[in-house]
Amino acid sequence: MSTNSTDTSTTAPADEAHDDRNANRSTTPGSEGFKEYIGSGWADRAEVAPPQREQAAYAAARRARVSAAHRGQRLVIPAGDMKQRSNDTDYPFRAHSAFAHLTGWGSDSEPGAVLVLEPTADGHDATVYFRERAGRDSSEFYDNPAIGEFWIGPRPSLAHVAADLGVATRGLGEFDAVVAAVDTDTVVIREADAAVTERIDHARIRYAAERAVSHNAQDAPFSIEVGDEHEPDAALARTCSELRLVKDEYEIEQMRLAVAATREGFDDVLAALPRASAVQRGERVIEGAFQARARLEGNDVGYGSIAAAGPHATVLHWTRNDGPVAPGDLVLLDAGVELDSYYTADITRTFPVNGTFSEVQRRVYEAVREAADAAFAVARPGAIFREVHEAAMEVIARRTAEWGLLPVSAEESLLPENQFHRRYMVHGTSHHLGIDVHDCAQARRELYKDGVLEEGMVFTIEPGLYFQPDDLTVPEEYRGIGVRIEDDVLVTADGVENLSAAFPRTADEVEDWVRRVGARD
Repeated sequence: MSTNSTDTSTTAPADEAHDDRNANRSTTPGSEGFKEYIGSGWADRAEVAPPQREQAAYAAARRARVSAAHRGQRLVIPAGDMKQRSNDTDYPFRAHSAFAHLTGWGSDSEPGAVLVLEPTADGHDATVYFRERAGRDSSEFYDNPAIGEFWIGPRPSLAHVAADLGVATRGLGEFDAVVAAVDTDTVVIREADAAVTERIDHARIRYAAERAVSHNAQDAPFSIEVGDEHEPDAALARTCSELRLVKDEYEIEQMRLAVAATREGFDDVLAALPRASAVQRGERVIEGAFQARARLEGNDVGYGSIAAAGPHATVLHWTRNDGPVAPGDLVLLDAGVELDSYYTADITRTFPVNGTFSEVQRRVYEAVREAADAAFAVARPGAIFREVHEAAMEVIARRTAEWGLLPVSAEESLLPENQFHRRYMVHGTSHHLGIDVHDCAQARRELYKDGVLEEGMVFTIEPGLYFQPDDLTVPEEYRGIGVRIEDDVLVTADGVENLSAAFPRTADEVEDWVRRVGARD
């Protein structure tokens, strides 16, 4: 029975929280006799408090750092809620990264939950509000397809989550009291849950208006429109983002595990190459093979996999994955497994379908690897993040100039006012990685692009060359070739550790990998 096609209609009272998108086709009995019968005859549930999860202590330390940065402010960090896909079906739920990072609650987190840090004299008290488990004496468990236990399985109790996360918990209904207490110092992660943000905006406006009426208007300088940007909110988002620039021990171990699972996924893909080559939409076979591994080893893929064969590899974010996989072509696979903790790998390898690079393909591939090696050489504590990109670009400029593709020399192309080589690689070489595939995105420029590398940072090194099939600036033999090599690295005390070192990198290693695991001439 498909969970997307099941009759989920109900006849529950209108004041009960339930999904009524199919109320006009209700078949659920509404008689008192049925309600009494279905609500009885259930065995008692033994409530055993679980041990505190491993990441709970790390999440508490992160909350302490956020607390120190926002003294006196009430902080509201929602998990977000379900998002509609079509009619009564929703996309798989994924909690907002800031919420997951500050609670330790990952793929098992509850939709609609909210973390509130309430200011105290010496910091903040943390409470997670979420929809607690309904008893069998409530009709919710059988007549609410959105949250009912018959439909989605049992939800945890308040006591269970409190023990699991090591944080105080309250029912979601009690969040109303938080909203009622909101003042103009309250801030919220705006993007996490539009409904919660709107409630906070209205409450702040109400508070400011009441202050203006009861005091001199100059005492209430707060100004915001509902749904508008708000700098104090943006400051909280920056804090949460910058908190992830340097990973703790738990995060680093999760990154290692995510990379290891991703390695298995790439092996699965190579083993599926013969089948991919035999069907019209072979890229979907590649995507599916990796997706299966991601679901087996973790929560999901960390982002839409790029399974780009032939000229599709020249499209940077090719996620339609509906093309053929032909012998003689290259496949650019950019994919990562996201664990249940939400930490994700981000790996790219480019490999020949038949196990052998052509002369030109090899030339392009090895130039990209040379650029990656140059970036590795400068990545170390004390270096500036953008220097990693600059080192790779020097190689890209030199090689494209040698091949006669540039209108000027490599040295001239590298000048800020030129950058002609960037036609063939318009993206950056690196981005931070962690609980988001593009982690720390709200961090300030001086801490990100212009930031100093520190031990514990995790980021990608991913140069590439992309020659569009209709690019008349390159010889015909280059057209339609796209190559990217992407590794995940950890900054150590004296350099970087390649977390993805188990993946073959040289052209010879890649050819051997393809031939050994799956595809052959």
